Amino acid sequence: MRAGAIELIVEGYVSLRDQTALDELRTQRRKLIADLDACTGIDCTSTIRQIEDDIVVIEAGLARLAA
Repeated sequence: MRAGAIELIVEGYVSLRDQTALDELRTQRRKLIADLDACTGIDCTSTIRQIEDDIVVIEAGLARLAA
C-alpha cells in the first residue's frame, strides 16, 4: 500500500517531534470542514470525509508523540 500525502507529512512531523505543526495541521483541517459545512448548493460530503480521514491520521501522529 502506498502512503498518501498526509501520511508522509505526519510521519515527517513525528520524526521531527513537531507537535505544534501537527496541532496546526489539525486545526487547519477542522476549519476546512467548518467552511465546507457552511457551503450551500454544493455536495461536499466526499471532501469532508477525506478531511476527516486526514484528521484521524494527524491524531494518530499526535498520539505517537504523546507516548
